[in-house]
Amino acid sequence: MKSGFDVLKERGFIEQFTDEGLITGQFARGPVTCYIGFDPTATSLHIGSLVPIMALAHMQQTGNRPIALVGGGTGLIGDPSGKTEMRQVLTREQIDYNAGCLGKQLSKYIDFSDGRALLLNNADWLTKINYIEFLRDIGRHFSVNRMLAAESYKIRLEKGLNFIEFNYMLLQGYDFLYLFQHHGCALQMGGNDQWGNMLAGTELIRKVEAKDAHALTFPLITTSLGQKMGKTEKGTVWLDAGLTTPYEYYQYWVNCDDADVERFLKLFTFLPLSDIAVVKTLADARLNMAKTVLAYEATKVTHGTEAARAAWRASLEAFHARPVDADLFPASDIPREAPAADTSAIPRFTVARTDIDAGLLITSLCARAGLTQSMSEAKRLIDQGGIHLGLRQVKTVDEKLSAADFTEGELRIRKGKKKYLIVTLQD
Repeated sequence: MKSGFDVLKERGFIEQFTDEGLITGQFARGPVTCYIGFDPTATSLHIGSLVPIMALAHMQQTGNRPIALVGGGTGLIGDPSGKTEMRQVLTREQIDYNAGCLGKQLSKYIDFSDGRALLLNNADWLTKINYIEFLRDIGRHFSVNRMLAAESYKIRLEKGLNFIEFNYMLLQGYDFLYLFQHHGCALQMGGNDQWGNMLAGTELIRKVEAKDAHALTFPLITTSLGQKMGKTEKGTVWLDAGLTTPYEYYQYWVNCDDADVERFLKLFTFLPLSDIAVVKTLADARLNMAKTVLAYEATKVTHGTEAARAAWRASLEAFHARPVDADLFPASDIPREAPAADTSAIPRFTVARTDIDAGLLITSLCARAGLTQSMSEAKRLIDQGGIHLGLRQVKTVDEKLSAADFTEGELRIRKGKKKYLIVTLQD
C-alpha cells in the first residue's frame, strides 16, 4: 500500500512540507497520527474546506490516524492568517454550537469509531490555561522578531495587528505540542497561509520535547479561471444540505470548466488515478461525461449515494444529457443506463393563478423564485436570449406569464444552458 504522503503528493494535495526525507521516514516506521484544524465560525463547512477534509480521509484510508481539531478555543480569538482586518469575535455559546455542528459534519467523511480517528476541540485545554504559566513555559520559546516576519502577521501589520491576534501563533503552536504529547501526533496539515503557524509548532515541539514533528500545506485551490473555489452567483456552496441542496451541489461540479475536470477528480473524489488518467484523451460529449462522474462522485462523498443518484437523474432529465459510457471510469458506481424521468431534485417555485391573472412579469417571477438575483439580471438575460419558458425563448422584457404556458400545472424555466426551475401553478 502506498503511504498517505505518497497518495497526497500524487493527487496534488501538497504545496510545501518541512523535510521529505524525515516525513517519508516517519511513514515508513508505521501509521502516522496527523491533524488539521477547522475554524468554527459557521454551522457548516463549505467547498473551500474540502481539500483538508479529503486529505484526512485519504490518510485514514491508507492506515493512518487523523485528528480533526475543531478550534473552539482559538475561535474565541480569531486567526489573522490571510485576513486584512480583524474578524468578528463570536460568543462562547456560538462557538460551542458551531463546533458541535462541524463535528457531526466531519463524521460523514471520517470514521471516528473505535479510535480510528479523533474528533477533538481545543477549547478543552486552551480555556484552562494559566496565563502566567503559559507565558513562562510556552511564550519564552517564541521570538517576536520571527513572529513579525511571518506572512500572516506582515499583512495585518499594515492595518494594525492587535495583541489578541498576535497570540494566535502561540496557541496554534501549543495545540500541536499538546496533540504531540497526549496523542502522539507528529504531522500537522493545513492551508498554505498557515505555514508560519505550523512551523512555530514544529519548533516548539523540538525545543520542548527534543523530537521531530512535521508540517505539510495544501495549495490554494482556484478554478482555471482564477476564481476561488465554492463561490457562485448565489453565494457560498456549503456542505450542509440545508444550506446548499444536493442538486445545487451537483450542479456546481457538473458545470466546472473543462480544464479543471482532471484536477478536481483527483482532489475531490476517491476514484483511482488509473481511471482519472483517461480525462486527458476526452473531448466534447465524453468530456461532459467526465464532468457528470465528477459531480456524481463528489456529491456521493458529501451527501451519500441516494442523494447523488437523485441529483444525477434530475440533471440528466433537465438537460437531456447522455448517460456515461460503460468504458469510462469503471471504478465509479454511477448508473450507466438512462434514468427514469425524475425532476424531484430540480428547484421548484409555486405561483398563484391570481398573480398570473393580475399580469405577472416573467422578469419578476425569475427574481422572486431566485432563478436570477434581480429583475435587472432577468432583463439583461432576456435581451441576450438567455431565458426560456419550456422550449420557447422569451423575447421581450415586458412579457407576462400566461396560464397557457403551463402543462398539467407545471412550467419549466431555463436560465442560460444549465440552470432550471420548475414553476407550479396553484389555483
